[in-house]
Amino acid sequence: MFFEAGLICSYTIVTSQPPDVGKLVNMQLEEISSFFNFGSNNVLSNQETITILNPYDVANALNSSGNVNSIDVQSLAAITSQDTSSGNNITVNITATGYNDVTSGSNTSSIVISPNSTYSIVATATGKTTSKGIMIDLSTIKITSVKKLYTNS
Repeated sequence: MFFEAGLICSYTIVTSQPPDVGKLVNMQLEEISSFFNFGSNNVLSNQETITILNPYDVANALNSSGNVNSIDVQSLAAITSQDTSSGNNITVNITATGYNDVTSGSNTSSIVISPNSTYSIVATATGKTTSKGIMIDLSTIKITSVKKLYTNS
């Protein structure tokens, strides 16, 4: 609301004419929609989640390069906006939840392993699609972000 008022005031100061509010609002909407490319080729609407056919291998690769102790395999997801027809090599974004674990009780009769920190891991990779999902090429996994979501300490 304040932005709109400022836009209208600055338009009046710059042009020395009364603003056409409808035209200004339409201009903003056109710029925003062109930025997100709304319409038939909407980038956000044609994303598809694909089943990862080698989830344990992917989790191990993320685990070794993501500065975490463990990866929740059930949280792994591969998302793409490319053609997922069988036999294509495509690029996917992989998301996963990782943990840094703490082991305690080494001097007692019980050992307790509990997650100390929880992380959100985002990576990109390429893989070959099949009719059942995608086989991720482990050598192409590149972690783009690791965000700490929770710390127990």
